[in-house]
Amino acid sequence: MNQREQAILDAWHANAAPWTRAVREQAIASRKLVTDRAVLDAVLARRPRSVVDLGCGEGWLVRALAGLGVDALGIDAVPALVDSARTAGGGRFLAMDYAHVANGALCERADVVVCNFSLLGGESVDALLRAVPSLLAPSGALIVQTLHPPMACGDAPYVDAWRDGSWAGCGEGFGQAAPWYFRTLTGWLDALVRAGLQLVHMAEPLHPLTGKPASMILVAEARH
Repeated sequence: MNQREQAILDAWHANAAPWTRAVREQAIASRKLVTDRAVLDAVLARRPRSVVDLGCGEGWLVRALAGLGVDALGIDAVPALVDSARTAGGGRFLAMDYAHVANGALCERADVVVCNFSLLGGESVDALLRAVPSLLAPSGALIVQTLHPPMACGDAPYVDAWRDGSWAGCGEGFGQAAPWYFRTLTGWLDALVRAGLQLVHMAEPLHPLTGKPASMILVAEARH
């Protein structure tokens, strides 16, 4: 694991408590107004009986799905987040990092595998995506919600590259932010193809105040 990939894990281990607080107090405006509902609707549109949430954080999406009768399993590499999720109840939770998932340690098949703003790395994410087809039930789908590439690019060149992270807009109490690997739209589509997946739907949820995309949602299925 390179230094940037390790820095992602280190930052999330260090900031598990303020992140849990930010999510549960709805301190992140874009999540409250747009993106939480958008990813939940995208998952429910597949009418799943079972869901695996990779990078589940403190577990809000798993709880929402379990409350609707879906068999939902949340996976996260940060034990403190998994503990918070288990304490809140609803669904199943397991502490496991992406490397172990990529190496076949997760013996699950689900109608939907969802990654909600949880694909931050470079090589680690590519390896994880390659494992996704083995986690999907027949006719299953991967759903990824991530930053909208043109909207998130800012003044930097529009190329796949590592960027510095920020906790801006997340509230108080955060320490060092995690770096993240910016992917263009082409970068995302190429990553899916390399993983044996094909895009079947894309959505761009709009922020109600700005009228601009708040995120991008990709829905992909295994190629046959």
